Amino acid sequence: MYLGIDIGTTVTKAAVFDTTGTLRAVQRQQTGMSNPAEGWFEQDPDEILRSVAAVVRAAVAEAGQQPEFIGLTGQGDGVWLGDDEGRPVRPAISWMDARAAGILRRWQDNDVVAKTYRHTGSAMFPGAPAPILAWLAEHEPESLDRAATAGYCKDLVMQRLTGLRATDVSDASMPFLDPHVRDYDHDVLAWCGLVTRGDLLAPIADPLPIGALTDAGSDLLGLPEGLPVTAGPFDVPACALGSGVTTPGEGHLIVGTTLACQVLLDALDTTGEPAGLTFATGTEGQWLRAMLAMMGCAAVDWVLDVVGETHDVLDGLLAASQPSAHGVTCLPFFSPAGERAPFVEPGARAGFDQITVQSTKADLVRATCEAVAYAARHCFDVAGPTGEIAMCGGGTQSAGWLQIFADVLGRPIRLAPQPESGARGAVIAGARALGHDVDVAAWTAPEGVIEPDPANAARYTEGYADYRARVAAARDRWKEQS
Repeated sequence: MYLGIDIGTTVTKAAVFDTTGTLRAVQRQQTGMSNPAEGWFEQDPDEILRSVAAVVRAAVAEAGQQPEFIGLTGQGDGVWLGDDEGRPVRPAISWMDARAAGILRRWQDNDVVAKTYRHTGSAMFPGAPAPILAWLAEHEPESLDRAATAGYCKDLVMQRLTGLRATDVSDASMPFLDPHVRDYDHDVLAWCGLVTRGDLLAPIADPLPIGALTDAGSDLLGLPEGLPVTAGPFDVPACALGSGVTTPGEGHLIVGTTLACQVLLDALDTTGEPAGLTFATGTEGQWLRAMLAMMGCAAVDWVLDVVGETHDVLDGLLAASQPSAHGVTCLPFFSPAGERAPFVEPGARAGFDQITVQSTKADLVRATCEAVAYAARHCFDVAGPTGEIAMCGGGTQSAGWLQIFADVLGRPIRLAPQPESGARGAVIAGARALGHDVDVAAWTAPEGVIEPDPANAARYTEGYADYRARVAAARDRWKEQS
């Protein structure tokens, strides 16, 4: 048995797989998010660690057998400050946080964002590590002074479990990694004014950090001391691996809290508008070009809550409207941090148009689902997949929304094995690093393929053109207001 742990933004999951990739047990626990000021989002790393312990103990008990090793993944971006032992020196600042939006504006104006993108293939947004670290240096230097590491979620958990202070090439990619040499780019640190804080960046273990449970880690998880633990890649590339994206040109779509569109590449292109991220993978010479939009299930959750409905009736609401939602349109930029892909705009905001007294709550919900799918097409237009697209995430539970994605993208969607693609990817990556023989094709065999409806695809092609025009007009307005 192999154990995968995936520490999401709001849910921590532990999944046990057998050697064929069959899911034998899974346990989940909700975790909290605090909102100490408008646009601020923080998490308690100790609560996260407790959630890891709870789901691991429950999943291993459900499986009835101890794992051969643990593969760890988790949410990316943000800043998780830890001391010499990985204990938090302040609450973690989430990738959802907007407090550094002013710094990002400055960096956009003086070309720091553009120069960084040309070097690393990764743009920045308010919740990225660089602007958050710069904000802390300006407003909370004492927090940085107390810290030994400015790491990522999985890295602090890894250190608490094994004592190892390290990160992997995927998390290190955001945004300080030079993707060609797979080490930190000191020019980027200098442009961001963070040279004196460079020692806070954890050493990069390529391809993955590999450790073993300490006595304290053993007590926490109820597993034997010395059990191997690997960390990485972080959740977005882990989901791609767990969905079977292994051939350059293949695309991957995660419909989770946010929308993640990525393409596996064997060549880098850092031209064009600075947007999206480029992750180094465990294979040298391959990268994931990722457009991680800020909207996704969270946008649909908000609209469902406003109209007084829940996810279990989503398919019924979609069926109660029709393609193009009786003319109602939506711009799905609901995050207070704005948008980060396929363009960076901290001032981006959501809105509905063409609503009348005859518009129904089903129209509002369908317009939102269609808008998120349009955003996915916009992201893929920039990222440029040439092969198949695999899909995973909580949004795949709605057959109606799945069909909308296939129709809007105008291409078949390969449904990845469900659930827990991230934990599955972490185990596959860990197995490779530890020398275990894993049949990746068998582990990632798709559950099905969703074909687009030709008539709806044609209709949505027109709707997408209208969406792009509305986004362009809104971007001009947002810039004027900034």
